[in-house]
Amino acid sequence: MLGEVLQWQYPADAVLSHWFRAHGNAGPRDRGEIAEAVFDVLRHLRRYRQFAESGQGSATRRLAVLGLASVWPRSTLDTGLDEHERTWLDYVQAFPVASLPLGVRYSVPDWLEAHLTRLPDAESLLQALNQTAPLDLRVNPFKTDRAAVLAAWAQGPEARWAAQATPYSPWGIRIQGRPPVNRWGSFERGDIEVQDEGSQLLAALVAPKRGEMVIDFCAGAGGKTLLLGALMRSTGRLYAFDVSAARLARAKPRFARSGLSNIVPVAIAERHDQRVKRLRGKAHRVLVDAPCSGLGTLRRNPDLKWRQHPESLEQLRATQAAILRDAAACVRPGGRLVYASCSLLPEENEQQVEAFLAEHPEFTLLDAGAVLADRGITLTFDGPLLHLRPDVHGTDGFFAAVMQRRLPEAPQADEPAEAQADPV
Repeated sequence: MLGEVLQWQYPADAVLSHWFRAHGNAGPRDRGEIAEAVFDVLRHLRRYRQFAESGQGSATRRLAVLGLASVWPRSTLDTGLDEHERTWLDYVQAFPVASLPLGVRYSVPDWLEAHLTRLPDAESLLQALNQTAPLDLRVNPFKTDRAAVLAAWAQGPEARWAAQATPYSPWGIRIQGRPPVNRWGSFERGDIEVQDEGSQLLAALVAPKRGEMVIDFCAGAGGKTLLLGALMRSTGRLYAFDVSAARLARAKPRFARSGLSNIVPVAIAERHDQRVKRLRGKAHRVLVDAPCSGLGTLRRNPDLKWRQHPESLEQLRATQAAILRDAAACVRPGGRLVYASCSLLPEENEQQVEAFLAEHPEFTLLDAGAVLADRGITLTFDGPLLHLRPDVHGTDGFFAAVMQRRLPEAPQADEPAEAQADPV
């Protein structure tokens, strides 16, 4: 199964799900340990491959041994190893990892190392991206609030997971470990959803109001759509756009659990969709959580650093710019446009925003920190753009820019009537 993952044909979690379905005899604990071992290999693949070159036999088996060594006690693992493998593992576990080059030590490909080492405190970031992420949940503010959920869990079986309020999002709950949340009553009732705290903050930047028309332009699995709809108190109209009808179909059970009735899922064409054109200049708020490299989510999706490549990054940048232009056309004068990504790279983030603003002088950049402060969220960062990092904020890596479309200038009070433009 590890060999199939390393072919990079499908995302690692999809390969694991397929394998578990084919091996129904694996219990929950076995599945958890297998998944943890596979993801450990993916996090440290470059370093593990270098270690594996010193052994004998199947290289994939040696990678699997290193992954299992992160999960099982050494005494358990040794029962399945021969003498040579035990000696080799002793050597690997005693090796001074700090002596390795940075890219090998933190297991990133050369092209990604070149990008990330241009960022501030690069080694701290690389180290954080190789850590296992906690599980972030979000309450559904249309049905309940965080205090009520935490109080109920403190008295129930969920207490063993020591849930804590997230430091920034007023809706977030953080859990260490991987409990079966999808079988909890609070999940089945639609009181909670799985969503990273950083992603929750994007909805706070959109700051939708009751009765407005709002568009989630790249809705995907619907996590941000659900929070936007709840903040709108299920009023107005909330369009969930996505180019994948299959993704929207998978989101529909989440929409149903939420109790919201203002969500309108719409599968759109990649470019020049007629339904999008009919909404030109009509939306109060538009969120573009753009398709991106996903490199800010490496804690959860470590295979991305091996499945992405520089050529795909260039393709993504062109797609992001096109989506941003199409989405911006839907914003009414005085309306808000939020561009976001779960990437850490300036090419996908601030450079996209700079290029857009240069081409669209009708939009102005707002201070994201001030927008969050208006909702009672205290989060300080340099400049008007939101940058979240796992080593600084404990969230996935996120970027966001908040822009507003200018209102048309009113004619001067003393301007002659004949000088005013006639309506078309």
